Amino acid sequence: MQAVRDRQKSYADLKRKPMEFQVGIKYIGPFKVLEKVGEVAYKLELPKELSRVHNTFYVSNLKKCHADEPLAVPLDGLHLDDKLHFVEEPIEIVGP
Repeated sequence: MQAVRDRQKSYADLKRKPMEFQVGIKYIGPFKVLEKVGEVAYKLELPKELSRVHNTFYVSNLKKCHADEPLAVPLDGLHLDDKLHFVEEPIEIVGP
């Protein structure tokens, strides 16, 4: 059993990519990293629209954002319901 565990661990270690984020820099879209919590979690600065979302995330749920600021989607136009699902509203009805 131990040999099987060791083999699985060595395979998993080959595929694992450690991610590090520096505090104070905007990596994840419009969200800034406030602090590192433990070894594998980060606390983010979330906008007031996401005030009901817990602001500490496990590192595997985060991605580094390399997009330009003008390409970022503004949160002003997004509407969320009570269960934090996106609410889509039609802008214009075209046709008869």
